Amino acid sequence: MENQEKSCSYQELLAEGGRVLQNAGILDADVDSFLLLEYITGMNRAQFFLRAKEPVSPEEAKCYRELLARRAKHIPLQHITGEQEFMGFSFYVNKYVLVPRQDTECLVELALAYVPGKRILDLCTGSGCIAISLMLLGKPALCCGTDISRDALEIARRNARRNQAEVSFLESDLFEKVEGTYDIIVSNPPYIPPDVISGLSEEVRVHEPRLALDGGEDGLLFYRRITKESVMHLSGDGMLFYEIGCEQAMDVMAIMEEAGFHDVVCRKDYAGNDRIVFGRL
Repeated sequence: MENQEKSCSYQELLAEGGRVLQNAGILDADVDSFLLLEYITGMNRAQFFLRAKEPVSPEEAKCYRELLARRAKHIPLQHITGEQEFMGFSFYVNKYVLVPRQDTECLVELALAYVPGKRILDLCTGSGCIAISLMLLGKPALCCGTDISRDALEIARRNARRNQAEVSFLESDLFEKVEGTYDIIVSNPPYIPPDVISGLSEEVRVHEPRLALDGGEDGLLFYRRITKESVMHLSGDGMLFYEIGCEQAMDVMAIMEEAGFHDVVCRKDYAGNDRIVFGRL
């Protein structure tokens, strides 16, 4: 790593970080180098510009370079800092859960209009970001998140405590241990075909849990399973919400309609891609 012996300013250290990550082939190298500096120093953009020419302490420089080295190995930024913002809340993340993404915020935003006073079930909850956000913003009667991964559920429970959200979590293979009925079921299930996973970025392919990515041969395995079994766990007029891959809308809509759902529609994400499919039983 360059400049290890020489003292430098924050501005110089940030420039070094950008070069290191760019040379390592990191997309958004400039953004990530600043976010790591912000994580180490606590400085936001405005504070950085005010202090850009100040000397960096040896301790800060050493720690920053250590984190740069980890990011240069394509370890996700969020696994290094241990957190990701979602719907305005802070969520702890690690290798056992998917990093919450803006696409999934579209699912929460659409569901929010329907959840007040309702019983909500979040399947494949992962970090718990969907269930926790719906509980905090939508005021449902209750909210439960399920996941087959015990490690993921530990993270979800930690996030519920962090955000003071009264969400219950259950270790279950989809509906296996779910009892009773719910008014709304939401899910961001694994939906990527195995042959596509191999072409994903190293950050996702290597460092995020394959269990949360692999949607079976055609990517639709979990949509079929959840849709078929959901009819036994939805109350009359209940609703089912999915996040989908951007090319799966027609298939998922057909799966829901064949199972008896009506008013099935697709909504796009902020990039204009098909992202959410939902309907009413």
